[in-house]
Amino acid sequence: MKRIALVLAITLCAVAWSYRTTQVGAAGKIKPAVTFTKDIASIFFKSCAECHRPGEAAPFSVLSYKDVRPWAKSIKEKVVSREMPPWHADPHFGQWANDPRLTQAEIDTITAWVDSGAPEGSAQDLPPVPGFTHGWRIGQPDLVLPIPETFKLEASGPDEYQYFEVDPGFTRDMYVQQAEARPGNRKIVHHIIVFVNPPDNTPTKPKPSKAEVEAREKQMTYYREGFLKRTKVDAPVHNDSCQLPNGGAGERMDATDDGGNIVWVAVYAPGTPPYRLPATTALKVPAGSKLLFQIHYSKVMGSEQTDRSMIGLTFAKQPPAKELLVRAVANEYFRLPAGASDHQVTACWTVPEDINVYALMPHMHMRGKSQKLEAIYPDGRREVLLNVPRWDFAWQTNYEMKQAVMLPKGTRILVTSTFDNSTRNKFNPDPSKIVRWGEPTYDEMLINFMSYTTVRQARTSTVADRSR
Repeated sequence: MKRIALVLAITLCAVAWSYRTTQVGAAGKIKPAVTFTKDIASIFFKSCAECHRPGEAAPFSVLSYKDVRPWAKSIKEKVVSREMPPWHADPHFGQWANDPRLTQAEIDTITAWVDSGAPEGSAQDLPPVPGFTHGWRIGQPDLVLPIPETFKLEASGPDEYQYFEVDPGFTRDMYVQQAEARPGNRKIVHHIIVFVNPPDNTPTKPKPSKAEVEAREKQMTYYREGFLKRTKVDAPVHNDSCQLPNGGAGERMDATDDGGNIVWVAVYAPGTPPYRLPATTALKVPAGSKLLFQIHYSKVMGSEQTDRSMIGLTFAKQPPAKELLVRAVANEYFRLPAGASDHQVTACWTVPEDINVYALMPHMHMRGKSQKLEAIYPDGRREVLLNVPRWDFAWQTNYEMKQAVMLPKGTRILVTSTFDNSTRNKFNPDPSKIVRWGEPTYDEMLINFMSYTTVRQARTSTVADRSR
């Protein structure tokens, strides 16, 4: 009898264990329980690990069950609401190479896992953990350049924009395939833009007189307040800057100064991935150029902080067929009335030659509400290339196209943004204030950064290849 009882006990334990590790499907079929190692890890490794890993900004790593388990309920909440992975483009317009959104099946799997107690599963089911270069999302760079010295930020006061020049020592033209700007102190670095300052090969001009400098400053739309640029009170107001000769991107009172293309190699901002360009395309840094770091610092009140940010560069093995260019389609003349909840502002740019657009990056501050970019073709046809109906200042995504969009010469780019300067906007620094363009986050901006190449470059390189 004792032997029978023992066999019965073992059998009951086995049945109980089997029940714990299985679920009954909708059709009544028994199916294995969802576990981290077998079902969840592969989703996290694919869609989350680039940010959720040691050394990155995310609050926890997804590379191990031990690190994930305490966050299980929060993970379910964020993926069901589609707050994570962050993505704000309207799915009705455009297809994007860097779209991290989970499928509904993946969301359902994560939900089932959390609801069943978030079990770990068998170690033998764990897929290979992805390998990363510690501290870099682009892998080990060919060259790392920090700002010249450690910067000290005071414990109180307004935001600061600081500029640091670095000489990379390039004696020949260099072509950057991948670039990543990294903050030394994430507590205080809001964003980094690393510009290229090419050597000035023009003949030396005489230094302008004091009167000439003063006359130029009077023509500028902005003034300097400490470390920040802000719009003058008497600057002209053009909410619809598409009526201006420069489309809104100038800095002169007469609205004729066209800034042209931006020459930069890297951007760091919340939600902005590093540049990873295809083998045929690169960013050119001419011989003798300097790199200029623009770093926006936000204070940690009551605590002095230090920072030594850096950039990592990976170079193309040979000169590329196409050089990537960036155009800021912007309005610097707008004004947001106090209390306005749905204030519309536009900016325009007319394409000067045939181009291929590779990426679009909206930029606004705390009062930004939405942004849409349309192409108005020479034949009158209109096409929405990107729509961000719910702008989130915390996630400034560079939307990379699956396939480049060709825009013929004469195409008009129309950027339409709406702003909420009312009490309804919980992020609004002060709804009672009239707001103009300015560098601090309590002012506003309207920009869409377009990354593109010219069709002329592609044709020229093809002809050159055939002649070899």
